[in-house]
Amino acid sequence: MILVVNAGSSSIKVALFQPDLSRVMAGQVSGIGGALAHLKLGTEDQNIAAPDHDVALTMILESLARQGISSSQLSAAAHRVVHGGTSLVNPCAVDDSVIAGIEAATPLAPLHNPNNLAGIRALQTLAPRLPQYASFGTAFHAHQPQVATTYALPKEPRSMGIRRYGFHGLSYAWIVTQFGAELPDRLLALHLGSGASLCAIHKGTSVATSMGYSPLDGLTMGTRSGAIDGMAVLRLAEIYGTDEATRLLNHESGLKGLGGSNDMRLLLNADTDAAKLAVEHFCYWAARHAGSAIVAMGGLDAVAFTGGIGENAEPIRSRIMEHLALFGDVPVHVVKADEERQIATDALSLIKGDI
Repeated sequence: MILVVNAGSSSIKVALFQPDLSRVMAGQVSGIGGALAHLKLGTEDQNIAAPDHDVALTMILESLARQGISSSQLSAAAHRVVHGGTSLVNPCAVDDSVIAGIEAATPLAPLHNPNNLAGIRALQTLAPRLPQYASFGTAFHAHQPQVATTYALPKEPRSMGIRRYGFHGLSYAWIVTQFGAELPDRLLALHLGSGASLCAIHKGTSVATSMGYSPLDGLTMGTRSGAIDGMAVLRLAEIYGTDEATRLLNHESGLKGLGGSNDMRLLLNADTDAAKLAVEHFCYWAARHAGSAIVAMGGLDAVAFTGGIGENAEPIRSRIMEHLALFGDVPVHVVKADEERQIATDALSLIKGDI
């Protein structure tokens, strides 16, 4: 069985898959490092003491054992790593060089990569013989043409890694697998949730995406502003200071900043001008960015929606497609997001030697 691990700053989410990719169970330890740490996995739901990731993963392995799944039954652990930088551009087995590569990309994802590494290192200690694999949120976009990833900056800042990377790559990779041989040549994929992005997928390959150097860029999101003039960002930093401007742009903007809530269900049901503006802003700018993506792949054959909003909010899908009607009547698909299963798929392919 493959244990998929998604380690955050104060939580570790796990999912367990059979070799046929059927899900055995899923759960998490939340509140790591705090007084209210909690384990919810399979049939177990209890408060625990989890001062760090090592202890949290120990608790997860012990919980699995109590539910009849020993560590000896695990064939691999597969990790979600947010950022692979420019060197880690495919799923891979974890070794010292991969760990070094994840560390090197930490300045690009300082809130995520250290936590992802903590999960890897904890399992190295707890189960040193267990093979570990990593899948990267940026990898799906890593082979875009240079013109799509390069900011028009002088050479020095570009040499420091200031470029477009793109995110939600595991979600887009999963969409591609779900189409199989029926994959449209020119597919516009929209991952719409609290974090939102879109991707131009041409013959199975990402050729453009809306997120850039960070997940802040692009579409209007739950609490992120989306695309904003760099001079406006500098002005906000001047007024509020860098830390507060960062918090404002990432946690107080987007749907929340416009409509007072980042919950699309509440906004759709609210009869206020602010809520109506937030919803229309979300749909209008998704379509505006979609136009750019369609240009990047030279046309449009189909659209796929995924993510919490993309899957469940039919009015949002309809409004976006109304904006895109000028591109013709194309098939619209709804694909249930399953990044964990994509990570397990990557690991299984590596084990089999397929990639």
